[in-house]
Amino acid sequence: MQMAPQSGRKSLAEIVFDRMLKAIKSGAYQADERLPTEHELAAEFEVSRPIVREALRRLRDQGLIYSRQGAGSFVRAIGLKQPLGFGSLENVADLLNCYEFRLTMEPEAAACAALRHEPEDLAPLAAALDLMRDATNRQSHRADADFQFHVAIATLSGNPYFATAMEALEDHIAAGMRFHGASVKRETSGLSQVFLEHSEIFAAIRDRNAEAARRLMRAHLSGSQDRVFQKRTPGRG
Repeated sequence: MQMAPQSGRKSLAEIVFDRMLKAIKSGAYQADERLPTEHELAAEFEVSRPIVREALRRLRDQGLIYSRQGAGSFVRAIGLKQPLGFGSLENVADLLNCYEFRLTMEPEAAACAALRHEPEDLAPLAAALDLMRDATNRQSHRADADFQFHVAIATLSGNPYFATAMEALEDHIAAGMRFHGASVKRETSGLSQVFLEHSEIFAAIRDRNAEAARRLMRAHLSGSQDRVFQKRTPGRG
């Protein structure tokens, strides 16, 4: 299976992860079946073993596979079930409920990420921030990079429930981001302000300041909610 050219939006490890996730969900593997070795997967996807190792780590973090010392990686039975879902976004009330849930969950995920991350694991978060910086400089909003930033924080928390919930909310969050992106473009410094908020969250997590990460994430999501529903706060144009 030859890897498709990288689009610039996803790393090779993310592409391998996505393809393996789809294989597991499609029933290509049975419960407790051993996955091919890292060497075999690297040959199949035509990538290096460290890339395969990173994809396997993400699958483990999300509770889809488990490892046995000296025996390899195996598929969990839960991984064969359909992923958690919240149904379709029907109306404004659903979007408000989504924000309420995120305001409860994501500040804690950010605090956990600040306390638990390993420095080398910050790369996906930094990459998403770089994409957002480039878009901001071009007076554009990268909703995909924005979402990946939040997913990366959930993953860094070390708690797979946070990451699974974020993945399940992707369509709902995307709906909110469409309104949010349109709103910040109407504000004189809207895009710069949103990028600054993400940068401050990144810095707090990098510096292991859990309380600041929690506070900044809550403020960011509250600001996003205000922008979407056209509430105005002092100092915001």
